Amino acid sequence: MSTESRHLSVHIDRPVAEVYAFASDPRNLPRWAPGLGNSIVREDGAWFVETPEGRAQVTFAPRNEYGVLDHEVVTPAGETVYVPLRAIADADGCEVVFTLRRSPGMTDAEFARDAGLVTGDLARLRTVLEVGTT
Repeated sequence: MSTESRHLSVHIDRPVAEVYAFASDPRNLPRWAPGLGNSIVREDGAWFVETPEGRAQVTFAPRNEYGVLDHEVVTPAGETVYVPLRAIADADGCEVVFTLRRSPGMTDAEFARDAGLVTGDLARLRTVLEVGTT
């Protein structure tokens, strides 16, 4: 059974290396993706965020030269969610592409809600990097 995906993107008027450096640093997540969690801590080599449902572990792809920002989130309920995310050079700027995947049993309304939240996070990332505000 295949999973439905939706690719959401934003153009950021900053060099890809700068976007990647910022977005790949877990400490910056609360500045641009507060839906994942509003605080992040590193304990025993692992990153954790506090979510409304409880503590979740976030594991990021190793730093790389390809713009891969993928991460896995282990929810407080123990479910692992894989999050594909890329920073792609686009002339002097950058395109950030987030692949939203529909979880089994997710309703159309829930999927649309999640798409709206991700779109907001991507817009916030653009604002933080282009304007320098949160």
